[in-house]
Amino acid sequence: MWKEGAAEALPEVEFRAPVDATALAEAERRLGRGLPTQLTALLMETDGMVGEYGTDVVWSLDRIVEQNLLFWSPDTFPGLYMPFDPLLFFGDNGGGDQFAFVLTPARPDIFVWDHEDDSRLWAARELEDYLHRSLTGDGDWYR
Repeated sequence: MWKEGAAEALPEVEFRAPVDATALAEAERRLGRGLPTQLTALLMETDGMVGEYGTDVVWSLDRIVEQNLLFWSPDTFPGLYMPFDPLLFFGDNGGGDQFAFVLTPARPDIFVWDHEDDSRLWAARELEDYLHRSLTGDGDWYR
């Protein structure tokens, strides 16, 4: 389902081998929280998606874990940005802005974090909408 929809939006989209349940369970253990259902389903089809110009529309599971652990660490950006704890980052636009699910309170919407001004803006109503918008839009499609 996820790969077909992405390929319809951008035939050149690149996929990776899917992750298995063991890898997903280990990722959730390391993160200390569950992954959103939609993201889990996508990762079981493909371990990330690469769009036009090599943009990591959806990161690999390993990168999702590493980036979120970094952003959630209290020592990473002390006093520089608002807290990232409620967010689960999973992709970027290739220019520094990153896309995330809101975990607290849980909701299907996708938000973008602007790294220049620390704003968090609504970008898509759920993962399928995000994929369509990001794969068919230009680099700043969410503005």
